Amino acid sequence: MDIGLLRAFLTVAEQRNYGRAARLLLVTQPTLTKQIQSLEAQVGGRLFHRGRHGATPTELGAALVPEAQDLVRRADALAVRMARMAGGEIGRLSVGFGLSSIDLAPRLIAAFRRSHPDAYVTLEDMSSREQLDRLRAGELDVGFVRLPDEDGWGRLILGTDRLALASADHGDPPPPDPADISRWVDRHDFVQLVTARGPGLAGQINHFCTAVEVRPGIVQEAHDLQTVLALVAAGTDAAFVPASAARIAPPPITITPLRHPAAEWRIGAVWNPGHLPPLAASFLDLVRDGSAE
Repeated sequence: MDIGLLRAFLTVAEQRNYGRAARLLLVTQPTLTKQIQSLEAQVGGRLFHRGRHGATPTELGAALVPEAQDLVRRADALAVRMARMAGGEIGRLSVGFGLSSIDLAPRLIAAFRRSHPDAYVTLEDMSSREQLDRLRAGELDVGFVRLPDEDGWGRLILGTDRLALASADHGDPPPPDPADISRWVDRHDFVQLVTARGPGLAGQINHFCTAVEVRPGIVQEAHDLQTVLALVAAGTDAAFVPASAARIAPPPITITPLRHPAAEWRIGAVWNPGHLPPLAASFLDLVRDGSAE
């Protein structure tokens, strides 16, 4: 049923006069009469008694009033909601993050929720590779990742991370200079994150170890970074981790960043240009503003 016709009907029902209703609706009286006649054809009966004293609803018209009010009210609410969604104020936002953005992504999400309280936002921890797969499939809106080499992604560079050595051996702290690291690595056992959980990190570790010609002795693997750090704290000698892990490393662990080009990578926000809902665009505006501060 045409919402415009229902608005015209409700205006006549309220004013009890076609002339006054036409002026409020900014149409001519003959146009309004045709609109009411069109609605009467749809509902199958007369809606108003017209006489010298104006227009009064028929029994059918009186029954239609509350139903029409409800439909118009819902249509107005829908229009407002769609406008807010198109304007990036409300909707659903799905964001991924990984090891290197374990501090940054939640902080930006918290700021976005404060500015968009009616938005439904999810934040999931996953590897950069899984994020890119889900972005490609349209299952994720924005990902905080190790920036990919391939083209075709929207991207916003947010900073860098680098490899670090996590150790609880305060009597033999790791050297930050890779030139001095070989003998230190040979003296310690290592725990590492399983490759499937952090393929980008595993690749970076292999790249670095090849560049500086070291081969860590891996004695245990773990499925998440927190467990890697817990094992180091519990007695496994060391682990290669992102330097950003210093934010979550428990005592007595020390995190020693490694100064070498092969130890560094860029991190940022990535999105699929073919799948960017308005709410995700609004979130990226906040990310840009936050990264510029």
